[in-house]
Amino acid sequence: MSILPSYFKPAPPQPQKSKEEVARLYPQLRLQILSATFIGYGTFYLVRNNLSAVAKEMQGALAYDKSMIGDILAISAISYGLGKLLMGSLSDRSDARKFMAFGLLLTACCNFLFGAVENFPMHLTLWAINGFVQGMGWAPSGRSIGHWFSIRERGSIFAIWNISHNIGGGVAGIIAAQSALHWGWSSAFYVPGAIALVGSLFLFLTLKDTPQSVGLPPIEEYNDDYINPAIRENLHETELTTRELFINNVLNNPKLWLFAFANFFVYIVRYSMLDWGPTYLREVKGASLEDGGIAILVLEFGGIPSTLLIGWFSDRVGGRRGMVSLLCMIPILLAFLGILYNPAGKLSIDMFCLAVIGFFVYPPVMLLGVAALDMTSKKAVGVAAGFVGLFGYIGRTVQAKGFGAISHYYTELGAVEQGWEVILYSIVGCTLLSIFLLAFTWNIRPRA
Repeated sequence: MSILPSYFKPAPPQPQKSKEEVARLYPQLRLQILSATFIGYGTFYLVRNNLSAVAKEMQGALAYDKSMIGDILAISAISYGLGKLLMGSLSDRSDARKFMAFGLLLTACCNFLFGAVENFPMHLTLWAINGFVQGMGWAPSGRSIGHWFSIRERGSIFAIWNISHNIGGGVAGIIAAQSALHWGWSSAFYVPGAIALVGSLFLFLTLKDTPQSVGLPPIEEYNDDYINPAIRENLHETELTTRELFINNVLNNPKLWLFAFANFFVYIVRYSMLDWGPTYLREVKGASLEDGGIAILVLEFGGIPSTLLIGWFSDRVGGRRGMVSLLCMIPILLAFLGILYNPAGKLSIDMFCLAVIGFFVYPPVMLLGVAALDMTSKKAVGVAAGFVGLFGYIGRTVQAKGFGAISHYYTELGAVEQGWEVILYSIVGCTLLSIFLLAFTWNIRPRA
């Protein structure tokens, strides 16, 4: 028996429209789906990336230490990873419009409550819940794109869609920092929460479920784009059981495991600067609160042009997502070494290195998610992406808790800079491990 209320069940198929209506509506609705998921998913990041920008203000106002901030970030990361996996499974059998809109509503409520309390156990609980319901953002987006865009378009379309979180995540830092600067730390949660409420209504009004739910044919039929031209029966449209979703498409898929382990280290690299960059720059490099917000913006916006370019490029090289991801990790390694050895007082060099990291880290983040889709059935995209994403957020949990504890330990010893050096060397090591694992994915292509 399904645990989903009937309200969330997939929209039923409608009688297919005439060829003229199909030709008119399909391009229009594809653009609408891409736009709705783009704006909606970007809004999820406004109510997710806001804490890092004001972590130091919370430490001062609430007497939290860095280990406590690390605990909040860590529990959010692991709950998001679990939420992404579970919500991926549920989303594969849900109406994307209702599912995604409801998720954004829930995370807005978590932010309002988070800003209203000044209690560590409550903050820990609320940010864990927020992380869990944040899992309702990626999965329905992946489901929608998987149904409205065919395999040969997937790298390019996901590249366009994926920059939504760069924009949302980058703007989140500015909104949170400016709100805290003018109205105190709690407003860094109230203001994004209010925006998310509007975003939830927008999703409900604009997003659609599958093409069949609005009287259109499956995307493979519309585009005549079957990865194996000999296969034209409706295999892609067969609903899968829970066992088929988890066992056949995920647990028994060795390539998916390889991408998942690589994603563990890529996410440590990605979130190390997102979670701790503003605090590091303020404690070691003499940056201000506004500089910390700008650092997040630089990191996120750095990934916009590269994600578009490299997503397209991965399609041109036959969908070799692992190969392209590996090549991106090399300049990231050099940029972290640049931050490590750049002395205080030269903040522009640090910002440049952050831009390089952002430019090259977001393509692998996007491509490893696309690789999960490439390796499985269209009906299992949510659970496959959730599985790979879970490993990523386990990695984020490890770095949030571990780096927070390291920084707190060295702060207690009066050796703040040495603590950050240990953290940066750890990030360099994780970058090398990601390169090692991605080497085994060099020749992996989408399954036929």
